[in-house]
Order: sequence, then structure tokens, then C-alpha cells
Amino acid sequence: MIPDKPPKEDVFHGSEDLKKQAHIPSFEKYKELYVKSIENPDEFWGDIAKDFFWKTKHTGQFLDYNFDVTKGEIFVKFMEGASTNISYNLLDRNVHEKKLGDKVAFYWEGNEPGDELTVTYRELLQRVCQFANVLKSQGVNKGDRVSIYMPMVVELVVAMLACIRIGAVHSIVFAGFSSESLCERIMDSQCSLIVTADGFYRGDKLINLKLLADEALQKCRDKGFPVEKCIMLKHLSKGAEETSLGSQSPPAKRPCPDLQVPWNPKVDLCWHSLVREASDECEPEWCESEDPIFILYTSGSTGKPKGVLHTVSGYMLYTATTFKLVFDHQPDDIYWCTADIGWITGHSYITYGPLANGATSVLFEGLPTYPDVSRMWEIVDKYHVTKFYTAPTAIRLLMKYGSEPVQKYKRESLKVLGTVGEPINPEAWQWYYTVVGERRCPIVDTFWQTETGGHVLTPLPAATPMKPGSATFPFFGVVPAILNESGEELEGPSEGYLVFKQPWPGVMRTVYGNHQRFETTYFKKFPGYYVTGDGCRRDKDGYYWITGRIDDMLNVSGHLLSTAEVESALAEHEAVAEAAVVGRPHPVKGESLYCFVTLTDGVTYNRTLEAELKKQVREKIGAIATPDFIQNAPGLPKTRSGGSIWTLDRSQCPP
Repeated sequence: MIPDKPPKEDVFHGSEDLKKQAHIPSFEKYKELYVKSIENPDEFWGDIAKDFFWKTKHTGQFLDYNFDVTKGEIFVKFMEGASTNISYNLLDRNVHEKKLGDKVAFYWEGNEPGDELTVTYRELLQRVCQFANVLKSQGVNKGDRVSIYMPMVVELVVAMLACIRIGAVHSIVFAGFSSESLCERIMDSQCSLIVTADGFYRGDKLINLKLLADEALQKCRDKGFPVEKCIMLKHLSKGAEETSLGSQSPPAKRPCPDLQVPWNPKVDLCWHSLVREASDECEPEWCESEDPIFILYTSGSTGKPKGVLHTVSGYMLYTATTFKLVFDHQPDDIYWCTADIGWITGHSYITYGPLANGATSVLFEGLPTYPDVSRMWEIVDKYHVTKFYTAPTAIRLLMKYGSEPVQKYKRESLKVLGTVGEPINPEAWQWYYTVVGERRCPIVDTFWQTETGGHVLTPLPAATPMKPGSATFPFFGVVPAILNESGEELEGPSEGYLVFKQPWPGVMRTVYGNHQRFETTYFKKFPGYYVTGDGCRRDKDGYYWITGRIDDMLNVSGHLLSTAEVESALAEHEAVAEAAVVGRPHPVKGESLYCFVTLTDGVTYNRTLEAELKKQVREKIGAIATPDFIQNAPGLPKTRSGGSIWTLDRSQCPP
């Protein structure tokens, strides 16, 4: 499963100081703990559980499960009999037991440079209790679902932690989604209340969020599901005296006093007015280990999003442990994950994992290229960021502008770099490692999913030698396998379907309201295994390489090709900043490769370059992978955090 000894180290993987302080200081220690986590999970996770508060201890079996649909219903149960509250463990425990009340929980950095806020653990606890009391006053009870549709502001964290403090289930919808998407998610999860904001800026673009929320609520009413309450935060239209975070919170640098905010007095409530009247003390609701904590929607092959449901104890322990070990978290770290909380990365590695470890994080509202392409590195220097976690798409985007915008800033504080969201192509990895990290920071290239709750394949700083583009080895408690089309496990170097043989604490428990879909999507194809839907290659050294979604595989003349692999080959050319590959129907081959490339600044697209790119793919993968069509695309759509949202349909390909 993993090698007895690490392969010869080809890539530097940590300073001597990092190796001395690392939680997992060597490959041998990693191997020892990994074996323990598989052979004796009760003891392994039981030791970790001792660091948290439990209202009642677990009884009976520590971990019970069935992954085989032929033997009955799929289930995972972790620490049955235990009860706790995640909000208590993230806030009260840090403030009262660990004496971290004055420690900064978040440095909030707004869209505009200079728009900033500092929030301590004590202040965060007070605000969470206040808003928890607000929710209770509006009739929200344990088990009720609350939809949250907000920009990257501190109040978003407050809202989600207030939900879990009273045992409610939050369903966060990314603020870049449309009103139709919001309506669909509200109705699927049967939310009783929505929390939103008036609006926000994404770079220069103004987003009227309240208008979108109102459209979604009208769509819900039209479909027979009225939502009675909408709590709105004044973000752009607020004055300093109105904010729930006290006099420390400045008015936005780009306020919009004339922002047209629709208001329905029968439904709408003002965040600030409600909080002003609320007590800052709220007893937590003690929840059973397998009670739900949140629903987060992810795309499905049917087109209808799946409501991935996570539960209390397992998710808390897994995000806390992965954050601590994968980023080698130390008490004096300043950590920055550039993702949006509307995605699972923001749930696990902005809110839950960092706060469970008493970490100080940067919470960023803006874009990586606004107001200029040096913004990220300016923030790194401003807050002395030590651990930095971002998407390969953002790295490739910034590569396009060269090294000068990076080297304007010192970045001397950086110790560990991370990537998330997609496989990183080796060229982007090398640029990140050489230019951003100056060859002194290990890169943790993490593979995981909304469904897994946290990292499942990842390097560990100082412990595992790195290979550019590889997710490396499994995290503790995770047992991967590679299957062929017949469901047979492949040994040694091999390529096929990536599956997992047993659960870990943070794995999803079901698709909300549709357990049959959960079983069909993840367990039916290969009974006895959790099916990730991703292709994977294992090399001779035992390293795992994600080759892309199985449904992103193209059948060209009977050969399966990974779009991610072709994209990586194109992006390795010095003229290419980013690439996207889709299939196009072909009368002979079945499918052909249609490629879109975004070029680096100053490069002109011509026939010579096109020939070079085709040659590059042919040389990297083989003649069968030679693109039939390459089109220059000046820019691919991006999310707020720099992640690609390229979802081109074949019908958009020119004839």
C-alpha cells in the first residue's frame, strides 16, 4: 500500500527548522502511525479525541460501517454514544481552557486594500452567541436547516458557528451562484430561514446579493415553498455604528450608500438590529456524534446537485487532525487559505480545522488579481503568512504575469505551501516551488472531495519526499486501492479507478434526503468500496497521481484519455498559461480533442505555435492524444478565489 522505505529524495521537502518542529518528522514515523491508524483505529482516533471536550463519552464500538451494497444499507457510525458541540470545542475551549481569548482568530482583508478587521477568539465567541440567540428568537431549533448566502465576511463564519451552537444544520451556498441555484438548494434542504447580505464587490464588479436572494425566495414561493424569514447583513451600506463587531469594524472602503436594497417587511430582518438586542451568552446544544452538522451541495452527473451531509464528531476530529498535520500547524503560525467558504475547502480549512487548533487565519474577500496581480504576495507580507493554501488554477493565472509581481515582496515568512481543487501540472508546481517558495517551502498537494470532508491523499511536510504533481500517500485511516473496469484490485504500478476500502471519521454519511442516490453514486459500481469517481495512477514508488474525473475521460479511437493529462501537457509549454480540454464528436474516432489555451503575456497565437503544442502533447502522451483542434482563449472563467469554473459544453465548440 505504501512503501517500506521512501524513494530516493529528488525534491527538497523542508528546512532543518521545519524538520525539528514537525509533528511527523520522518517517513518512518509516518509509516508507523499510518499502520496504527489502519490496524487499531479505535486507539488512534481515541487518542486524538482526548484533546476535545465530550459531554458524554462514546460507548460500544468506536467505528462501525458497511461499504458493501450487497450486504445491506450503506452506513458509517463513529463514536456512538458520544455527545459534544463543535462550537464549544472551537471557541469556548480555546477561550476558557486554553486561554486563547486574546489571540487573533481572523485577520479579515476586504476587497479593497486597507479594508481590514481583526477578530479575537473571545470576540468571535461573543458574536457567535449573539447570533445563536438571534436564530433561536426567530424559531430556529435543533435539526432545522438554515441557508447562508453571503460574501467572505466575518459574519459568514459567525452565522455558520451560530447554527451549530444551537444544533441547527447550515447549508452554505456560494455567493457566486445564481438565484435559481440558490432556490434549488433551499428547497432541496427545506430551509426554514435564509441569511444573506446587501451586496459585495468582487474586484470592480458590484454584486447585489439581496436582489438575487429575493429572486430565489420568489422562485421558492412560486413553487409552493415560502421561506418566512430572511436576515440581511448590511455590508456595503453599513455605517461603522451599525456593525455587529463593534467599533473595530470600519465602514467599507468602497461603501454604496445608494445601493438599491429590496426590502419586504413581512420577511426581511436586519442583522444589526437583531444582534443589538441579543445576549452574548448562549449555552450550546449538546449533539449526538452522528447528528448532522451541515449540508453542502456538489455537482452530480444527473445535473441535479447532491446535498452532501456531514456529521458532528467524525468531521470535527478529521478536519482538526488533517489541518494540524498536513500544514504542520504551530502555535505562532499565520495561516491563509484563499478559498471561498461556499466550497468545502472553506468549510474544512478556513473555519473548522483552523479554529479547532486555535489557529490565526487570514480571511480574504477579494480577488488574487485586484487591484493588481501582486495582491496575494502583498497580503503574505502584511500578515507574515507562514502557511499558504491555494488552487492550481490561481497559480497558473499568476504564472501568466511572470515572477516580477511576486518578487516585489519578500515572502520570507512562508514555510509551507499547499494546493487544492485539482491536480497541479508539474510546470505550475515548479513555478510555485521555485518562484513563490524560493525552493525552501515544501508543497502539500492535497487530494480530497466535498464527500471526503478532508484530505485523503497528501504529502506531509518533512515526512514524505515530494514529486511534482503527485498527491503522494494516503492520510491516516485512509486505505486506497486502484481497480480495473472489472472491479479487480491492481497491485504495484497501475492505473484505473481510485476507490477507498474503509471509512475514515470525516467521510460523508449520505446525500440529504436521498440515501439511495448516495448508495448508487458512491457504492453500487464496485460493492465493498467507496468510489471517488476519479482515475488514478500509482507509480513504482507507491505514489498516487490523480488523472482526473472518470467522467472527464475521453474515448478516442477506443483509447481512454484524461482531459487533465492533456491539459497538463499543454500547460507545460512556456507559451501557455492555462488550458482546458473537452471532447468533440468525431465521425471516425468517436471523440476528438478540442483544446482551449490561454497564452502568457506578449505571446501571439499562430500556426507555428499550434504545431508546437500538438507536438508537445504527442511527445508527452502519445500520437493518439494529438489535439484535432486548438483555439486561443484569452481568458477562462474564474471563481472569486481564482479557481476555474470552465464547464464548456460540446455545443459551444465551433463547427
